[in-house]
Amino acid sequence: MLPNCIKCHSEYTYEDGVFIICPECGFEWQPEVETEYVWKDVNGNILNDGDSVTVIKQLKVKGSSTGIKQGTKIKNIKLKETEDGLHDIDCKIDGIGRIEISSKYVKKI
Repeated sequence: MLPNCIKCHSEYTYEDGVFIICPECGFEWQPEVETEYVWKDVNGNILNDGDSVTVIKQLKVKGSSTGIKQGTKIKNIKLKETEDGLHDIDCKIDGIGRIEISSKYVKKI
């Protein structure tokens, strides 16, 4: 089943190659391929918003003399989709504050 027109919401759309066309308003568009982004920790476990994780190695932080120590527990993470896959976790760490880190440096608790 084809989607309704995204411009006039007509239900009479049809396919022409890779495009979907609306005969009522003449609008043509290419449907986007939806891919679901999945966040995984260092061990391949799937991460979700609100999970708790542990840092697996010491990480340097700009403006901090100590950085984030190995074994630091982080609660209530927020996941975000990034183009490069880096800094895909937004979290708050005691003593440092809000920070973004990469999921490849954490393991799920």
